[in-house]
Amino acid sequence: MKPSKPARRVPRSRVVTDELSQGTDRETGDQERAARARRSRLMSRVRQRGTTPEIVVRRMLRELGISYRLNVRTLPGTPDIVLTGQKKAIIVHGCFWHRHARCKAASTPKTRVEFWTEKFARNIARDRKARRELNALRYSVMVIWECNTKRSPERDKVLERLVRFTKNN
Repeated sequence: MKPSKPARRVPRSRVVTDELSQGTDRETGDQERAARARRSRLMSRVRQRGTTPEIVVRRMLRELGISYRLNVRTLPGTPDIVLTGQKKAIIVHGCFWHRHARCKAASTPKTRVEFWTEKFARNIARDRKARRELNALRYSVMVIWECNTKRSPERDKVLERLVRFTKNN
């Protein structure tokens, strides 16, 4: 006969959550605070620099033997990668935050739709303004989308675009 397994202990966090889910307004407030704290923790992990798509593009540039500078703050919009000698800027956009058209990753959250719609509109306007200002400074600008750095066929196309972009004067 097999020895029986000891009773599984329910984690304290689950007990607290279960207690909160069946209660008063005060408990609901506690839940909301906990949800805000979780969301804040999650959002704090979203990086602005050194993202995986940026690193992929930087590796491609290194393989091509092209030198670059990162996040040049003196230029409008602080482009991710700048080829200073050629006056060229490469901006690597995340599909979600910068609303890549026809991309699955550019979904809108179901909660607080108005907030997110306004936020995304501001992001798009800021991106356009930065590109216009860079063009006014005689910089050529290339935008690379996050989804294009993930899969092999798209990566090859990005590499081809980089080669053309860096060779053209």
